[in-house]
Amino acid sequence: MNTTESAEEIQVSGSFIAEFPSGEEADFTYDTDSIPVLPMKESVAYPGLPQPVKIENEEFEKLIEAAYNSKECIFAVTQSDRTDHPSKVKDFFPVGVVCKVVKIIRIPGTVPVAFLLSGERARLRKIVKKTPVLIGAVDPLDVIDCSTFGTEEEVLLENINNTFAQILNYISEQERNRISFSVEEMDKFVDRKIYFMANNSPLQVDDKARLLECGDIKNLLETFLKMLDMALQKLEIQAAIHMRTHEDLNRQQREHFLQQQIKAIQDELGDNSEGSDEDELLERAKKMQWSKAARAHFDKELRKLERFNPQNPEYSIQYSYLDNLLNLPWEKYSADSFTLSKVEKILNRDHYGLETVKERIIEQMAVIKLRNDMKAPIICLYGPPGVGKTSLGKSIADALGREYARVSLGGLHDEAEIRGHRRTYIGAMPGRIIAALAKCGTGNPVFVLDEIDKIGKDFKGDPSTALLEVLDPEQNGAFHDNYIDFDYDLSKILFIATANNLSDISRPLLDRMEIIEIGGYIPEEKVEIAKRHLVPKSLREHGFPENEISFAKDALEYIIERYTRESGVRQLEKKIAKVLRKIARLKASNKPYPSKISKEKVKELLGKEEVNPDFYENNRFAGVVTGLAWTQVGGEILFIETSLSPGKGDKLTLTGNLGDVMKESAAIALQYLKAHANRFGINPEIFSKADIHIHVPEGAIPKDGPSAGVTMATSLASAFLGKKVRDKLAMTGEITLRGKVLPVGGIKEKILAAKRAGITDIILSNANKKDIEEINERYLKGLTFHYVETVDEVLDFALLPELAENRFDF
Repeated sequence: MNTTESAEEIQVSGSFIAEFPSGEEADFTYDTDSIPVLPMKESVAYPGLPQPVKIENEEFEKLIEAAYNSKECIFAVTQSDRTDHPSKVKDFFPVGVVCKVVKIIRIPGTVPVAFLLSGERARLRKIVKKTPVLIGAVDPLDVIDCSTFGTEEEVLLENINNTFAQILNYISEQERNRISFSVEEMDKFVDRKIYFMANNSPLQVDDKARLLECGDIKNLLETFLKMLDMALQKLEIQAAIHMRTHEDLNRQQREHFLQQQIKAIQDELGDNSEGSDEDELLERAKKMQWSKAARAHFDKELRKLERFNPQNPEYSIQYSYLDNLLNLPWEKYSADSFTLSKVEKILNRDHYGLETVKERIIEQMAVIKLRNDMKAPIICLYGPPGVGKTSLGKSIADALGREYARVSLGGLHDEAEIRGHRRTYIGAMPGRIIAALAKCGTGNPVFVLDEIDKIGKDFKGDPSTALLEVLDPEQNGAFHDNYIDFDYDLSKILFIATANNLSDISRPLLDRMEIIEIGGYIPEEKVEIAKRHLVPKSLREHGFPENEISFAKDALEYIIERYTRESGVRQLEKKIAKVLRKIARLKASNKPYPSKISKEKVKELLGKEEVNPDFYENNRFAGVVTGLAWTQVGGEILFIETSLSPGKGDKLTLTGNLGDVMKESAAIALQYLKAHANRFGINPEIFSKADIHIHVPEGAIPKDGPSAGVTMATSLASAFLGKKVRDKLAMTGEITLRGKVLPVGGIKEKILAAKRAGITDIILSNANKKDIEEINERYLKGLTFHYVETVDEVLDFALLPELAENRFDF
C-alpha cells in the first residue's frame, strides 16, 4: 500500500484541509445534505490514506469524472450488501470517508483506476437521490483523539505490532520489508498506522469496514487486535494443514516404491494374474510396425510412466501420450490397387462435366502407377463454391482404394491446431493432421485440406506457415508435431487442398501446390447434374422411394435460370429440396401430389422468381454498349452508358460503384480518344464544351476488373460521334494508351452469359482465340467471334454510320 504524500492535516473551521500529491491544498469542504456516494464492493477507504479504486462501470465513471473535473468531494463507503446497484442506506456500512479524486489513470486494455485522497469520517444518514448517480446526506464524525494515549494504549499497540509482525512472516521477504518500512514511518500517527496495517492484513472486507465505526483510540486498538489475533490463528491452521498434506504426499511416494518392489517379487514368482496399464501398452507395442528409432522412443517414454505413481496427475498425462503414439499408423500403408479405367469410371460416376479437371487427375494417377510409389504432388482445387471440390477428394480416395481424411481449415487461427500443443500444457493434444491420421488408421490416405484460403492468424501464430512443412514434399517426410515430439512421415499422403480465392493464400504456400482451376457449370451441365445426382439424393433425404418424383427438363432449367445465380449447384440442390418438402407435406397429409414436376408446378411451389436474367437492350441510343463480365457466380452481361452535357470539358464523372481498375480503364479510353480524335472523326471542340458522365447500372453492386477497356472506349466514341452501336453486340478486353487490345480471363463464363442474353456477335482480343478453341462447339452455336488487335478495329466494326436520337449538339 502506497503511503500518502500529503502534508500534515489539521481541523480548520469545520472543514478538513489536506494537500494533493502535487502540493496544492485540497479543501474537503462539502454539503452534508447532498454529496455523491461512491459504493465500494471489495475495498475500504481510510482517513489520511490514498485509496485506488477500479472504475468498473459507466455509473462510477460519470461520478468520478465529475468529481475530478469539479474538484468536489465524494463519499466513499463500503457496501454491506454486494448487489450491483445499491440504493438504500441498509445496503452500506454506517461509516465511510469523505474523499477527493486526485488522479485517474487509463491504460489501454485495462480497467481505469482512480486514486482518492481520504479526508474525515462521516456517517451515512440517508439516500437523497438514486439517479443518475447516488446522492446521500451524511453526518461528519470527530477526528480520533490520540492525545489521551496512556499505558494501556501503549500495551495494546505493542501487542498489535508483535501480532502484525508474525502475520508478515507468511508473505515474501520483499513485500514484508516494504510494509515494515512504511509502518515505521507512521509511528507519529497511531490511527493512520492502524488503518495502514488493516489495509495490509488478511482481514475480511467487512472487518476492515467496521474499524471505521471506532470513535476513540482505545476502542480502535482493542477491536483491531482481536481481528489480528483471529487472522493469525487462521494462517497458522492453514500452514499446519499444508504440512500434513505434504507428509501424506511423501507417504504416497513411499507406498509407490513398495508397490514397485511387490510387483518385482510377483514377477519373480511368476504371478501375472493381474495386468497393469504398462503391460497393456507393451502388448500393443509388440504388434506395431515401426522403425527402431520410434520403438526406442516409445520404450524410453514407457520407462518414464513406470516411475510415476498412478495417483500422480503426471501418470495420466504420460499414459495418454503413449496411447496416442500407439494409435498412429506407423509404417502402415494401404496398397494402391487401381486401374486408370476404374479411376475414370468413378470420377464420371460421381461428377458430371469437369472434363479438364478429371483429365488432370487421371494423368496424376498414371504417374503414381508408373512410378510404383505413393508419393504425389500437392493439388489445390480452386474455384467458386458448390462446384464439387471437396467431393472430388472423396472420389479420388474411392478410386485409389485409400482411406479418406478431411480437415476444415476455415477460421483456423492457432498454429497449435496444425503442429499440436506441447505436452507441458494442460489438455495438450496432437495437431489436426496427426489426429486425422490416427482416426483413419493408415499412413497414406487421401487428405483433403478444405478452405485453405480462409486460414486466419493472430497472436497465437500463423497456421499457414505451419502448413509450409506439411505441404512441401521435400520436408514432410519428417513432420514434427509438438505433442508427439518425434518426426512423422507424411510424404505418402495424397494432399488435396481446396480454395475459393487464390489471392487470400500466402505466396510461399501457394508455391508449394499445383493449382487446378474448376470453373462453374453451364446450365446444360447443371440440368444433367440435377437429374443424375441432386434429385435422387434429395428423394432419399426426404423419404421418397426412388423415381417416385421426377422433374421435367424445362422445370430444372426454370429453377436454374429464375431461382439461382451461382457457379456451382448448391443453391439448386436447396431449391429442389424445397420443392420436395412441399410435396412431402401433401403426401404426409394424405392429399394428392404430383409425381412429375413441370415448369408451371415449380412456379406454384417456389413462388415468385428470385433472379432476373440478363437481357440485351436495344441500340437506339448513342453511348450505350454491352460488355461481358466474370463474377463468382458465373458470367454476366454489363451495360456501360456514356452521356454528354454542356460544360467546360474538364469534368469526368464515374458512377456505378466502380473499383480502381475500372476507373483507370475509363481514363485510358478517354485519353486515347482525345489523342486520336482526328482519326475517328471526332470534333476536338467537343472535349472543351461537354462534360462526360460514364455510368454502369446496378450501382449497389461493386464492379471491378481489367476487362471493360474496349467497352468504355466504344461507349465514349459512340457518345462523341452520336452514332449507334451494332445490334446484339457484346465485347470484352482491356486496352493500352497505344490502343492495343489485351486478352482477359473468364472467357467461357462470359460466352455463356452472352448466349443467354441473346447476343450474336462478340468482340475479343486476338490473344483470346485459343480460349475459344478449348470450348465445346455446342456452346458456341449462334455466336460469331470478331478477333481484334487494336481499338481502331473495335470501333470500325462496332459503330454504325446511322446517327442516334440522343446525340450531343454543340
